[in-house]
Amino acid sequence: MSRSFVVTGGGRGIGRAVVERLLSDQNTVVAVELDPAALAWTQKHPASSRLVPVVGDAADEAVAEQAADLAQAAGTLKGWVNNAAVFQDASLHLDGSRAVLDLITLNLSPAVVGCGAAIRRFLGQGAGGAIVNVSSHQAIRAVPGALPYATAKAATEGLTRALAVDY
Repeated sequence: MSRSFVVTGGGRGIGRAVVERLLSDQNTVVAVELDPAALAWTQKHPASSRLVPVVGDAADEAVAEQAADLAQAAGTLKGWVNNAAVFQDASLHLDGSRAVLDLITLNLSPAVVGCGAAIRRFLGQGAGGAIVNVSSHQAIRAVPGALPYATAKAATEGLTRALAVDY
């Protein structure tokens, strides 16, 4: 049976590069992307028969479950890449704590939701798989103007370590 993967934020940048790499090994890849225009390239891709675009919010559990269903329909789900992120700054003194917390949640939620969907599927199929949570150097060394993003990426790294212990 063939192998399948889910990549969130798979329409452009690092996510698209991951999708391309996984496709090169003859896998089926479900690419989840919020922006439909970012998935336009999938229609004319040479491996389009193994490339399944899903338009939706990676933080939405229904979208994650749809992506997992599509991946499992194509083959054994072997991996999930949580890449979806948004870089938008907010400062505590100008925007307030609610705005900062909302942006942290905006960046952390897709990883938490994706991990949950992947773990349930891996356990359900009785076979392991790999979860890759894409982080940033800013998780360790923040730069000015990146408070919510750096915090979310640090939390993503903590999530990754905790999941490794639990599963």
